[in-house]
Amino acid sequence: MDKRNFLYLFYGLTLAWGLLAAYLFILMQRSRKLRAEVDRVKRMVGDNER
Repeated sequence: MDKRNFLYLFYGLTLAWGLLAAYLFILMQRSRKLRAEVDRVKRMVGDNER
């Protein structure tokens, strides 16, 4: 096998892992924001019930 093929494979896998890491980071950020919003709504509902 040509050495260039391994280089392209390395670049492709590095790009794939980088995209996966970025996607997971974005999902974690959205999850945090959503959790904070749910907590805020729970507090609002709890305040209105009293």
